[in-house]
Order: sequence, then C-alpha cells, then structure tokens
Amino acid sequence: MNNDNALNANVGLKLRGLRLQRNIKQADAAKDLGVSPAYLNLIEKGKRVMPFPLLWKALRYFEQDPEQFMSTLGEGRVDEALAKLLDEPLLKSLDIDSESLQSLSAEPKLAGTVAALFNLYKNTRTQLENVLAQLNVEERTRTQGSPSGLGNTPGVRFDYSPFDEVSDFLEKHRNYFPELEEQAESLRRDFRLEQQLTSSNLIRMLEERFDFKVQIERATSGSSVVRRLDLDTRTLTLSPDLTEQPLKFQVAASMGLMVMDREKLVERILGAGRMRHGETERLIKVNLANYFAGALMLPYGEFFKEVQRTRYDVELLSNIFGTTYETVAHRICNLSDPKRQGLPFHFLRADIAGNISKRYSGTGIRFASGGGSCAKWAVHLAFLNPSQITRQYSIMPDGTTYFCFAKVQLQPIEGSIVKGTAYSIGLGTHAENAKYLAYGLPTNDLRKDAIPSGISCRFCERTDCNQRAAASYRFAFAFDEYTKKDCFFSPLLVHEKEKAERNGNAEPDGNGAEGGEKHDSLDRGVRRRKVHEN
Repeated sequence: MNNDNALNANVGLKLRGLRLQRNIKQADAAKDLGVSPAYLNLIEKGKRVMPFPLLWKALRYFEQDPEQFMSTLGEGRVDEALAKLLDEPLLKSLDIDSESLQSLSAEPKLAGTVAALFNLYKNTRTQLENVLAQLNVEERTRTQGSPSGLGNTPGVRFDYSPFDEVSDFLEKHRNYFPELEEQAESLRRDFRLEQQLTSSNLIRMLEERFDFKVQIERATSGSSVVRRLDLDTRTLTLSPDLTEQPLKFQVAASMGLMVMDREKLVERILGAGRMRHGETERLIKVNLANYFAGALMLPYGEFFKEVQRTRYDVELLSNIFGTTYETVAHRICNLSDPKRQGLPFHFLRADIAGNISKRYSGTGIRFASGGGSCAKWAVHLAFLNPSQITRQYSIMPDGTTYFCFAKVQLQPIEGSIVKGTAYSIGLGTHAENAKYLAYGLPTNDLRKDAIPSGISCRFCERTDCNQRAAASYRFAFAFDEYTKKDCFFSPLLVHEKEKAERNGNAEPDGNGAEGGEKHDSLDRGVRRRKVHEN
C-alpha cells in the first residue's frame, strides 16, 4: 500500500471510529454531511479521497479537534515522517535546513499535523486536476463538435494556463513590438555596432550604459542557474558553462529587462488589460526581454534584407549573424512590420519525448493546449535524422496544407547528450509559400505529397492514421475482436465490419445502432474520399 492509499485508509478508519463511538448510523451521518451513504462508505473504507471541505465539516460534526485528529494520522516516528515529506519535489524549493527540521521534530503534534495536511493537500490537488481535465475534455468536445464544424462556440477553458495566455498575447500582437525594436536600434546606433556582435561588445554596453558589473561564477551544487541579475548590487552573474552564443543572448536579455524597467515598457505594451493569471505579466516580461535580445543581435532592417536574400535559410543566417539556429527561427517569426513584412510562420520547440516547450502560431494553426501533438509533424520526425533538415508538406483534416521544416539542436555537457539538451526547432508556413524558401520541396500534386496529420490524437478526425497514440474523443470508442486495423486506437468504421455482418455476427456500433443499418457519417466520408481518389 503506498503512502496516499495508507493515508486515505487511515482517515476513513478514524472517521468511522468516531461515528461508531457516537452510535450514529452511516445513512444519518451521510445525510447530515450532505453526501450519499455510498460515498461515505467508500471514504470509510479508504477507497475515496476525503476532500478538505468535507473533512472539516465531518470533524465539526463529530466535535473533534482538527489538530488532535491530524496528529494521530502520522505513521512511524515523527522525524522519519518529516524527512520523507521533505523529499517531496513540491517542498524541496523551501530549502529547510537540518536545524529547522530538528526544531520542528521537537513538536510531534505539530509535525504530524503538517505531514497529514500536506498529504491531504496532495490528494485533493490530484483529485481537482482530474476533475478539471475531465471538464476540459467535455468542453472541448462540445465546442469542437459545433454544427459549423469550426469549433468557435465560446466556452470556458479549464486548462487555460499562464503559458497559454502568453501565447495568445503574442499572437494578438503578431509577435511584433515596435517599441522594443526602437530601443534595440537606438542602442546599436549609440555604440556603432557591427552586424555580428560578440559577448565582449554586449558586456561593454551593459557596463557603460547601465552601470552594471559582470562576474562569472559557478552556481552552487544542485543549482542550474546560468544568469542572475541583482538590481541592488547592480551585478549580472553568469555561469562559466555558457558558451559564446548563449552567453551573448543572456547578456542581451538582461539589457532588455533593464530597458523595460527604465522605460516602463511592459505597462505601456500591456495597457489597461487584465490578465487571467497572476504569473502571466511576469512571463510576458520574460518573453519581451528575449524579444529585445533578438532585436539587438538581429537588427530588423539588416536581418530582413538577409532573410530575403537567403530565402529564409536559417542555417546560413545563423552563421551570418553569429547566433543559434533557434534564435534565428524565433526572429523570423517577428517580421510583421507592415512596411517590411515577412512570410507568416508558426514555431515549435520539442524535446525527444514529444513535449512542446515553446510554440507560436503565426499561420493560424491550432496547437493542443494539454497533451501531446501529432507524431507525423516534422518537428518530431527530425529526431530520426538529427544532422539534417527534415522537410515535409502536411495536410490537416480540414484540408489546410502547410510546408514545415525542422532541425535538431544538440547541446551536450561533458560530451554527453543525456546530461545536456536535445531540442527540435520547427518552422512552418502555408504550403503555397514553400516556393519562396531555400528549403522548399518541389511538388506536382500537393494533395498526394502532403502527409496527413492532425493537432493531437485526442481530437483528430482521421480514421486511418497508423500511428495513433490514443482514441479520439470525436468518435465513440468501439472495436471488433474479429477485425484488426493497423492501429488499435483507430475508430472502426461500419463498412469495415461488413464481413461480420454477412456472417450474421454484426455487433452494435459505437453509437448503439445495429451494424446492419445504414452506414454512418464516417463510412460515407470514407466512401466519398474513395470516389474522389478514383
């Protein structure tokens, strides 16, 4: 039995004991507490998590002191319980030293209460996350299943995180901020900078213009901090592990933070609008500081000129300006000046496990807000050939076509990729723009050459994908043990069970209709596609 299950069982057992001591029937207690007898029965058996509000209500109902009740839930010695508790990732950031731990251990009742409360909090938080995930699935299924097929019906985004809010903010501004462009251009003029900057140039600017000193210092053991800006001592501390290109970016981003503080640019850019999450404004500030770094290292006018000349050759541009592939890819997504406008691009950064850590949609493509993306995308396939540019046309279920290309960036530590990082940087634009790109692929039949793809397995409309990782919420999940598709999670169409029907063994389909009835809409869609292809 794990710790969480043991805690649930302990809480339920003690509540049952309190009820029996008072000769209260389970049905009566459930009625007074406002829950069903079946639910209370499961709690008393340790098979359901006891939510905080219900626990406090039950303790008042049984006239039980909360602190005394919590202190009896701990198992084993108090110091062991605390030591185990402090291993929790959620509490490691508190950095509690041994003296503080010893002091807390001297108060067994308090220590037991802290341990019990934290474990109950963890259980309740997990339960809440599960509920929100389910509500989000239901809401997204409803909106994406609207009669128009566009999924534009307004609804509540239960999984709308601060990062989603930042992405929406960037897309609203088309990822272009002229105020930051002007500030970066002014600095370049004042210091008469060449096209390709060095870290020495940037450090000199930092010291002369902002009166900050720079020191190189390794972080303490167990810390991964590579940059720390101390406004009180006016010191920028940088890690000695930073190589030239990331070092330049960190110094430039630090100057971006100083410029925004001095000119109050965040307030001016955000205006009077309110953010849904408290963290969003600070995340936007980080994004704007990074934007400033790109504008300083890749000045709009010169960069736009070279982009046109090289036809968006990201590798060549990174060599021309002495920056990373990822920095150039980001900057390409900033070219939205109405007078010097570049092609629209969407941007993705993914790791080898398929997790997307950065994203921006300048083409209108939708990204999954929670969960994985389509395994058919170039940004994921790039890991199969990490030394090459992976290029492809892709077609979405609604018929929209894109041209995408991606490259893997490796940054080993001590010669080990496992210790370092491996990211795939993907860019995509509308398929008709491929002819303007150095990486563009020739095609005589776009519909034939494009790779069928989607947004994510959970909401994909495709019925014939051979690499589904999960069943789609768009279809009722149904299968026939006598019929094997190339992927278990692909929805089973009515016509794919015709042989079973002829043998008199038809099973009800996923919507409850008999297999012998008329074909459903999925089957008709497939037949229409076959007619079109012929």
